[in-house]
Amino acid sequence: MNTKSRKLGGGVKRALVAATAASMLASATAVSAGTIKIGVSLRMKTDTGERYGQMVVDEFNAINKAGGVNGNMVEVKLLNDECKSDIGVANATKYAYQDNVHLFVGSTCSSVSLPIVDVIHKAGVPMLIPHSTNYKITLKGSPWVFRVPISSRFSAAAAAKYAAENIGTKIAYIWASDAASQADAQKFFEYIEKYHGEGPLYAEQFQEGEIDLRPHLLKIKALKPQALMISAQSQDFARSLVQSYEVGIPPSVRRIGGSSASNRPAPILSGDAIKGVFFHAAFSFADPRPEVKEFVKMTTERYGVTNPDHDFSQAWDLVQIAKVALERAKLTLDDSSLADDRAAIRDALATVRGYQTLGGGIVDFCADPTPECRDGNKTPVLIEYTKGGEDYELRVIGTTTFEAKFGLEDLTQEAMELKKSLQN
Repeated sequence: MNTKSRKLGGGVKRALVAATAASMLASATAVSAGTIKIGVSLRMKTDTGERYGQMVVDEFNAINKAGGVNGNMVEVKLLNDECKSDIGVANATKYAYQDNVHLFVGSTCSSVSLPIVDVIHKAGVPMLIPHSTNYKITLKGSPWVFRVPISSRFSAAAAAKYAAENIGTKIAYIWASDAASQADAQKFFEYIEKYHGEGPLYAEQFQEGEIDLRPHLLKIKALKPQALMISAQSQDFARSLVQSYEVGIPPSVRRIGGSSASNRPAPILSGDAIKGVFFHAAFSFADPRPEVKEFVKMTTERYGVTNPDHDFSQAWDLVQIAKVALERAKLTLDDSSLADDRAAIRDALATVRGYQTLGGGIVDFCADPTPECRDGNKTPVLIEYTKGGEDYELRVIGTTTFEAKFGLEDLTQEAMELKKSLQN
């Protein structure tokens, strides 16, 4: 594979097609041994998103090169859902009923993963989530869903705790309309209200792609907050951050990002405006541990990415977790065993415990279809930008591990409402 071409979007797309074809060819040569079919749906609207998909395909193909899973080959198919729920649902439906996949991997955006849960639940396909953080995904209670990334009920609380203890509780909030950004902001200010008795100084939602955030920001400036939390996908986050300085909100007002502030495009688009912003994530390339250095070396050499974000690390972790589960599952892999094989993979995923992620957190799954069992990683990392731009720099400012039941105390009624969609 020519890694040099990955610096261009078209080159990455060609590499993705080639990688998928190679995976299918490898499986075709080992039909007698059995084929484990995996369908992947991710947001791949940018070069970075395409590299996420490429790495997932490459890591699954590496399993084949090492002899497969108990002698069985892995066939990977990859589709771009563009962070659009209708496309994600169509992808999941195709994988479940036409391609007859044994395992579904997806998606990047929580607003896509939420409706996909209903599809895979009805089809009876195990779903392993690489990036989506919205707490509602596992609150639905489907026995087929497993989440590798950190749920927003943990991560937002970690950032809120740090802010309250180190900055103050007089905080203004603006967030984009996508599900993950909404959840990050909501869980952040709910923590401040519950544990510190301070409601939001300002709290407003804006539409994804909204160009001018200055009306919100001017109102916030007049309120003189101690901190401003901006929860949005990378482009919207960067635009809001830059405009906060343009309207004259002083640097003394600490800027806080949601989970998407960790994504590689955020510091590149924000430039110097991102310096001093802190956020919660699941991984930092600045972590000095040897396994992190080895991972960064790999992304640099293969994909030209010298500073991988936590969406890279979590996608890599997902493949390793999938491999553990597939090795444990008792699979038949013939024309009549699809339902049984899917159930065997689901049950094997539920046995994964003690897996240490690249970010240092531990993934523990269990059998009950509850958030306590299916939100695997409970250790957010708090990270601060010390430099923006293409060569952005970070420093880790702390980690926090939560109990599995944290944040679920007041969600009983919401869980009941969410579960209704599984029965339709």
